[in-house]
Amino acid sequence: MTEAVTPPPSPSDLPELPAPEAAVTPADIRDGAAVALVVGVSGALLGLLWMWLAPRVQYVSNGEAVFLRNTESEARIGADGTFFLLALGFGVLSALGVFLWRRRGGVPLVIGLALGACFAALVGWRLGLWLGPDSDVPGAAAKAGKGVPFDAPMQLLAQGVLLVWPMVAVAVHLGLTAVWGPRDPAPGVEYYGAYPAAHVHAEASAPEPPRATS
Repeated sequence: MTEAVTPPPSPSDLPELPAPEAAVTPADIRDGAAVALVVGVSGALLGLLWMWLAPRVQYVSNGEAVFLRNTESEARIGADGTFFLLALGFGVLSALGVFLWRRRGGVPLVIGLALGACFAALVGWRLGLWLGPDSDVPGAAAKAGKGVPFDAPMQLLAQGVLLVWPMVAVAVHLGLTAVWGPRDPAPGVEYYGAYPAAHVHAEASAPEPPRATS
Protein backbone atom coordinates (compact mmCIF):
# COMPACT_ATOMS: atom_id res chain seq x y z
CA MET A 1 0.00 0.00 0.00
CA THR A 2 1.19 3.49 -0.69
CA GLU A 3 0.77 6.39 1.72
CA ALA A 4 -1.78 9.02 0.83
CA VAL A 5 -0.26 12.27 -0.34
CA THR A 6 -1.83 15.52 0.84
CA PRO A 7 -1.89 18.20 -1.86
CA PRO A 8 -0.11 21.50 -1.10
CA PRO A 9 -2.24 24.35 0.21
CA SER A 10 -3.84 26.58 -2.35
CA PRO A 11 -2.71 30.22 -2.66
CA SER A 12 -5.97 31.30 -1.03
CA ASP A 13 -4.97 29.49 2.17
CA LEU A 14 -1.66 31.38 2.52
CA PRO A 15 -1.44 34.38 4.89
CA GLU A 16 -2.18 37.68 3.22
CA LEU A 17 0.78 40.00 2.77
CA PRO A 18 0.38 43.57 4.06
CA ALA A 19 -0.39 46.09 1.36
CA PRO A 20 2.63 48.28 0.51
CA GLU A 21 2.43 51.79 1.93
CA ALA A 22 2.40 54.75 -0.42
CA ALA A 23 5.78 56.44 -0.73
CA VAL A 24 4.26 59.95 -0.49
CA THR A 25 0.93 60.59 1.17
CA PRO A 26 -1.25 63.73 1.09
CA ALA A 27 -0.28 64.34 4.73
CA ASP A 28 3.40 64.39 3.72
CA ILE A 29 2.66 66.95 1.00
CA ARG A 30 0.77 69.15 3.49
CA ASP A 31 3.69 68.95 5.91
CA GLY A 32 6.13 69.95 3.17
CA ALA A 33 3.95 72.93 2.20
CA ALA A 34 3.71 74.02 5.84
CA VAL A 35 7.49 73.84 6.22
CA ALA A 36 8.01 75.90 3.06
CA LEU A 37 5.56 78.55 4.29
CA VAL A 38 6.96 78.89 7.82
CA VAL A 39 10.60 78.89 6.72
CA GLY A 40 9.87 81.37 3.93
CA VAL A 41 8.17 83.82 6.29
CA SER A 42 11.11 83.62 8.70
CA GLY A 43 13.22 85.33 6.05
CA ALA A 44 11.81 88.62 7.32
CA LEU A 45 13.74 88.09 10.55
CA LEU A 46 16.90 87.55 8.54
CA GLY A 47 16.38 90.88 6.78
CA LEU A 48 15.84 92.73 10.03
CA LEU A 49 18.94 91.26 11.67
CA TRP A 50 21.07 91.88 8.59
CA MET A 51 20.00 95.51 8.41
CA TRP A 52 20.69 95.95 12.14
CA LEU A 53 24.01 94.07 12.45
CA ALA A 54 25.74 94.72 9.12
CA PRO A 55 28.49 97.37 9.27
CA ARG A 56 27.74 100.63 7.49
CA VAL A 57 29.60 102.10 4.55
CA GLN A 58 29.66 105.89 4.63
CA TYR A 59 29.87 108.37 1.77
CA VAL A 60 30.77 112.05 1.82
CA SER A 61 30.04 114.71 -0.76
CA ASN A 62 32.14 117.72 -1.77
CA GLY A 63 29.16 119.38 -3.39
CA GLU A 64 29.95 118.00 -6.85
CA ALA A 65 30.64 114.27 -6.39
CA VAL A 66 30.26 111.54 -3.80
CA PHE A 67 33.24 109.65 -2.39
CA LEU A 68 33.85 106.88 0.13
CA ARG A 69 34.61 108.41 3.50
CA ASN A 70 37.16 105.68 4.24
CA THR A 71 38.62 104.00 1.18
CA GLU A 72 40.24 101.29 3.31
CA SER A 73 37.05 100.32 5.08
CA GLU A 74 36.05 96.65 4.99
CA ALA A 75 32.42 97.39 5.73
CA ARG A 76 31.33 96.20 2.27
CA ILE A 77 32.83 92.77 2.87
CA GLY A 78 31.48 92.85 6.40
CA ALA A 79 27.93 93.17 5.10
CA ASP A 80 28.37 90.02 3.04
CA GLY A 81 29.96 88.21 5.97
CA THR A 82 27.13 89.20 8.27
CA PHE A 83 24.56 87.87 5.83
CA PHE A 84 26.57 84.65 5.47
CA LEU A 85 26.73 84.02 9.21
CA LEU A 86 23.07 84.83 9.73
CA ALA A 87 22.02 82.55 6.87
CA LEU A 88 24.23 79.81 8.29
CA GLY A 89 22.58 80.07 11.69
CA PHE A 90 19.08 80.18 10.24
CA GLY A 91 19.86 77.13 8.11
CA VAL A 92 20.90 75.09 11.15
CA LEU A 93 17.92 76.26 13.23
CA SER A 94 15.35 75.62 10.51
CA ALA A 95 16.74 72.13 9.85
CA LEU A 96 16.69 71.31 13.55
CA GLY A 97 13.15 72.62 13.94
CA VAL A 98 11.84 70.57 11.02
CA PHE A 99 13.58 67.44 12.30
CA LEU A 100 12.14 67.81 15.80
CA TRP A 101 8.68 68.41 14.33
CA ARG A 102 8.74 65.41 11.98
CA ARG A 103 11.53 63.03 12.89
CA ARG A 104 10.64 60.53 10.19
CA GLY A 105 11.78 62.93 7.46
CA GLY A 106 10.64 62.35 3.91
CA VAL A 107 11.08 63.79 0.45
CA PRO A 108 8.27 66.40 0.75
CA LEU A 109 9.80 67.78 3.95
CA VAL A 110 13.22 68.15 2.34
CA ILE A 111 11.75 69.82 -0.76
CA GLY A 112 9.64 72.16 1.36
CA LEU A 113 12.65 73.03 3.50
CA ALA A 114 14.81 73.78 0.44
CA LEU A 115 12.17 75.90 -1.32
CA GLY A 116 11.26 77.76 1.85
CA ALA A 117 14.92 78.49 2.62
CA CYS A 118 15.53 79.82 -0.91
CA PHE A 119 12.53 82.11 -0.62
CA ALA A 120 13.54 83.20 2.89
CA ALA A 121 17.02 84.17 1.73
CA LEU A 122 15.54 86.30 -1.05
CA VAL A 123 13.06 87.90 1.35
CA GLY A 124 15.83 88.70 3.84
CA TRP A 125 18.01 90.24 1.15
CA ARG A 126 15.33 92.43 -0.40
CA LEU A 127 13.86 93.44 2.96
CA GLY A 128 17.28 94.46 4.25
CA LEU A 129 17.82 96.64 1.17
CA TRP A 130 14.39 98.20 1.57
CA LEU A 131 14.73 98.93 5.29
CA GLY A 132 18.32 100.14 5.01
CA PRO A 133 19.56 103.59 3.99
CA ASP A 134 18.02 105.30 0.99
CA SER A 135 19.25 103.98 -2.34
CA ASP A 136 19.07 107.50 -3.85
CA VAL A 137 22.71 108.44 -3.24
CA PRO A 138 22.58 111.94 -4.88
CA GLY A 139 19.44 112.79 -2.94
CA ALA A 140 20.97 111.57 0.32
CA ALA A 141 24.14 113.59 -0.37
CA ALA A 142 22.15 116.75 -1.04
CA LYS A 143 20.15 116.19 2.11
CA ALA A 144 23.23 115.58 4.26
CA GLY A 145 25.13 118.60 2.92
CA LYS A 146 28.69 119.22 1.84
CA GLY A 147 31.32 117.43 3.86
CA VAL A 148 28.81 115.61 6.03
CA PRO A 149 29.11 111.78 5.96
CA PHE A 150 26.00 109.70 5.37
CA ASP A 151 25.28 105.97 5.21
CA ALA A 152 25.48 104.22 1.87
CA PRO A 153 22.73 101.85 0.73
CA MET A 154 22.93 98.22 1.80
CA GLN A 155 24.61 95.98 -0.75
CA LEU A 156 25.20 92.26 -1.12
CA LEU A 157 28.22 91.96 -3.37
CA ALA A 158 28.64 88.16 -3.18
CA GLN A 159 25.15 87.05 -4.08
CA GLY A 160 26.20 83.43 -3.81
CA VAL A 161 25.56 83.70 -0.07
CA LEU A 162 21.86 83.54 -0.92
CA LEU A 163 22.36 79.77 -1.30
CA VAL A 164 23.86 79.32 2.15
CA TRP A 165 20.55 78.95 3.98
CA PRO A 166 19.01 76.27 1.69
CA MET A 167 22.24 74.31 1.34
CA VAL A 168 22.96 74.25 5.06
CA ALA A 169 19.35 73.49 5.97
CA VAL A 170 19.10 70.49 3.63
CA ALA A 171 22.53 69.13 4.62
CA VAL A 172 21.88 69.41 8.37
CA HIS A 173 18.38 67.95 8.08
CA LEU A 174 19.60 64.95 6.10
CA GLY A 175 22.40 64.41 8.58
CA LEU A 176 20.05 64.52 11.56
CA THR A 177 17.63 62.13 9.88
CA ALA A 178 20.41 59.69 8.98
CA VAL A 179 21.84 59.62 12.51
CA TRP A 180 18.82 60.01 14.79
CA GLY A 181 15.86 59.37 12.53
CA PRO A 182 13.60 56.32 12.99
CA ARG A 183 14.72 53.09 11.35
CA ASP A 184 12.51 51.03 9.07
CA PRO A 185 11.06 48.06 11.00
CA ALA A 186 12.04 44.55 9.96
CA PRO A 187 9.41 42.88 7.80
CA GLY A 188 7.00 40.85 9.91
CA VAL A 189 5.91 38.43 7.18
CA GLU A 190 8.34 36.75 4.87
CA TYR A 191 7.02 35.02 1.81
CA TYR A 192 9.05 32.56 -0.17
CA GLY A 193 6.30 30.83 -2.12
CA ALA A 194 4.06 27.83 -1.47
CA TYR A 195 5.69 24.65 -0.28
CA PRO A 196 3.96 21.32 0.14
CA ALA A 197 3.49 19.89 3.58
CA ALA A 198 6.47 18.22 5.20
CA HIS A 199 4.98 14.72 5.16
CA VAL A 200 4.60 14.85 1.39
CA HIS A 201 8.34 14.33 0.99
CA ALA A 202 8.45 11.57 3.62
CA GLU A 203 9.75 8.22 2.41
CA ALA A 204 7.13 5.54 1.88
CA SER A 205 7.25 2.83 4.53
CA ALA A 206 8.34 -0.65 3.46
CA PRO A 207 5.50 -3.10 2.85
CA GLU A 208 4.90 -5.63 5.62
CA PRO A 209 6.03 -9.18 4.84
CA PRO A 210 3.21 -11.66 4.21
CA ARG A 211 2.15 -13.61 7.27
CA ALA A 212 2.54 -17.33 7.21
CA THR A 213 -0.69 -19.24 7.12
CA SER A 214 -1.10 -22.51 8.90
